Amino acid sequence: MKRNFALGFLVILIAVASCSFTSKSFESSDKDKLLLDLITYVLERGHYEPKDINDDFSANVFDDFIDIIDPTKRYFLKEDILEFEQYKFQIDDQIKNTDISFFNIVYDRLMTRMNEAKEIYQVVLSDPFDYSVEEHIDIDYEKVAFAASEKELTERWRKQLKYATIGTYDSKIKDEDQNVKNDPAYNKRETDVLELEAREATEQTLDEFFDFIDDLERKDWFVQYINTIVDEFDPHTYYFAPDDKDKFDISMSGKFEGIGARLQKKPEGAKIVEIISGGPVWRDRQLEVGDEILKVGQEGELPVNIVGMRLDDAIKLIKGPKGTVVDLTVRKVDGSIREISITRDVVELEESYAKSATVIKDQNKFGLIHLPKFYVDFEDYTERNAATDVAKEVERLKAEGIEGLVLDLRDNGGGSLKTVVEMAGLFIKDGPIVQVRSSGKDKDVYEDKDERIQWDGPLVILVNELSASASEILAAAMQDYKRAIVIGSKQTFGKGTVQNVIPLENIVRSNEYGDLGAIKLTTQKFYRINGGSTQLEGVKSDVVVPDRYSYIDLGERDQRNPLGWDKISPANYDLWEGYIDYETTIANSTRRMKSNEQIKLIEENAKWLKKQQEKTSVSLNYNIYKNEEQKSRSESEYFETISDYDSQLTFESLQYETELFTQDQVLREKRDRWHQDLARDVYVEEAVNVLKDLKINNIEKGKLASVKG
Repeated sequence: MKRNFALGFLVILIAVASCSFTSKSFESSDKDKLLLDLITYVLERGHYEPKDINDDFSANVFDDFIDIIDPTKRYFLKEDILEFEQYKFQIDDQIKNTDISFFNIVYDRLMTRMNEAKEIYQVVLSDPFDYSVEEHIDIDYEKVAFAASEKELTERWRKQLKYATIGTYDSKIKDEDQNVKNDPAYNKRETDVLELEAREATEQTLDEFFDFIDDLERKDWFVQYINTIVDEFDPHTYYFAPDDKDKFDISMSGKFEGIGARLQKKPEGAKIVEIISGGPVWRDRQLEVGDEILKVGQEGELPVNIVGMRLDDAIKLIKGPKGTVVDLTVRKVDGSIREISITRDVVELEESYAKSATVIKDQNKFGLIHLPKFYVDFEDYTERNAATDVAKEVERLKAEGIEGLVLDLRDNGGGSLKTVVEMAGLFIKDGPIVQVRSSGKDKDVYEDKDERIQWDGPLVILVNELSASASEILAAAMQDYKRAIVIGSKQTFGKGTVQNVIPLENIVRSNEYGDLGAIKLTTQKFYRINGGSTQLEGVKSDVVVPDRYSYIDLGERDQRNPLGWDKISPANYDLWEGYIDYETTIANSTRRMKSNEQIKLIEENAKWLKKQQEKTSVSLNYNIYKNEEQKSRSESEYFETISDYDSQLTFESLQYETELFTQDQVLREKRDRWHQDLARDVYVEEAVNVLKDLKINNIEKGKLASVKG
């Protein structure tokens, strides 16, 4: 489809990048100060919604930087924080004057406290833990105060180390019990021996952790400080150090080796926030969004505890060459602790592309297209992109004689804006798709101007809490036109902003420091054609159905410093009138979902998961700990019956794909697995039910009722 794209989104980048940086001169040739000033310069002139760098900003940077470098409050003492607080309302002035005194004093004290911590954990781990004592640890560290004395700090380390060790101790006891079951003649080892081995394992893990920390340079910590400042603007604006910029370029190309998951820093480890289609985690199916990685071990080696470690450093441990194994100690969404081994691999790009299947129900044939992301080859748009691929799948499904279409955007984190506009044009005659606004500028309306409609039949779009950005644009446009019925979570992710990457060296007239890295900057917001933003609020489904994440914060609202929701004037567009009674179809679906036993079980599971996550007090008494773990596992097993569901729907590959199976057995296995998953998917089942209702409600296509903005 042809589009009318405005080039307004480039204006702010050109304005920033074309201005050689000469606003200040430095008495010192300090690269840190230059970097701080450069980034402040870009943020103030290029960010969509620049913030006032004032006392409130200063206080936020202060709190966040301390929280990021000491999240479990096991290094700094209360007296340190009191000393640092003389800078709490001065950081804004320091930023404006390229003064890094606050960073220097915090960094120097952190290095001192970390050296002291090495002695503390060695002393603590030299004595056995008494697991018969009834005591607890509160792992909600945000609510825990900094230790008032070295004695109190040592006690905090003792509890944290006991907590870190009790899981290993439990595993060793279970291994001994299993050995006895396997061989009645086995001489079971005493618990004090197992306790010693568990402590030794924890000590080795900490030794490796601090060896890793010792390899970090001052500049690595300064980058963290810079990103604390940058993060105050919004969660998607980020500074890339030179090495990190190279990694970002590689990841954007889709060619990288690792486990295939995107992580977010949390006090207790690294939280999985996205699983990449086709990657090792996706294929292995043991990990899911919401799980937290606590320890990382290389094959055959003791794991390294990543609690308190910078996210970038944790990722370095997790990544690795294709074919190698990484052992992950994970706290599952349900609260249980498991050890999971993943074989690293290159993410299979083919699995991140659009794929389709036919669905048979009561002699009716429907189509389903799964789109993991809105991909594009930025160097050559005509090479391959999501819009042209979906168009091909639509044509193939039409040739199969489908009577309705499901577009599955669940877990789709977004991608190319251009492909969204083109894809939306497949389903409407013509008209606006999305509105985009840069700071202080009039809106630009991106339109489909091709009057051809590739699919004019019933259309359902599936979304969930992880459908973000471009996915939200498409779902919102189809919802505003009343072209499709959106089924899924209460709301989608809620990312309504656009980012661009600016190399900092492009801004400096003469650069004696070499590569300065780059900044990923939020430069625009996009809006629905009805005028509302998808920022924070996302897209609210027409038919809301619970899933296991319904009561867990996973969206934009769970990020630090997200931009707010707002609205602008609507665009001019005409409602689709291809359905007799759109609202009745939604009401019928909602009624079915409320009485569906599978949905009731899924919602029960979602509430249970929320309850598990709210438990922040953990017993350090072994018997209580073991009983709580067994109870949690038993409850978790009860909900495993969710995957036993059978919709009685039949899924088949399209003809062109079945012809490939004779030469590609792996592809056949992938599709068989996908079809099995679809048959257990109650959401897909309901999407097909809605298609049947819409088919009945379908009338002459293309009649339009005018809605003017």
